[in-house]
Amino acid sequence: MTDPNTPPYPPGGPSTPPPAGPHGAPGLSDAEVRQWAGLAHLGGILGFLPSLIIWLVYKDRSGFVAQEAKAALNFQITLLIGYVALNVLGWIIPGVGLLVPVVWVVGIIFSVLGYQAVNRGQAYKYPFSLELVK
Repeated sequence: MTDPNTPPYPPGGPSTPPPAGPHGAPGLSDAEVRQWAGLAHLGGILGFLPSLIIWLVYKDRSGFVAQEAKAALNFQITLLIGYVALNVLGWIIPGVGLLVPVVWVVGIIFSVLGYQAVNRGQAYKYPFSLELVK
């Protein structure tokens, strides 16, 4: 007989792990999904490697994390192409290289906006991004 004063366990018992992903990897809780999706966007401040690593590690464990990490990765690769193009043009046309910090600030702003969106549980679409990683 159960004691009416003790709270009931959640379905599946007191410590049920999240369901497994499609390839047998353990799934992620809602908090973990938001955490990793947010870090994929926010990691863009450091470059494309954080979003690439998160996408490779978590793409089979959560569709939302995979989608957001891939969007962040595509955006960071787009910015990298912009950095390279501005640096090359800076050698040809004086003064164009001064736009590199502007691209960096734009990258920070959109990375933070992406982080905030996924923390609210919403998908984030960057205003411009090449779809290089499918």
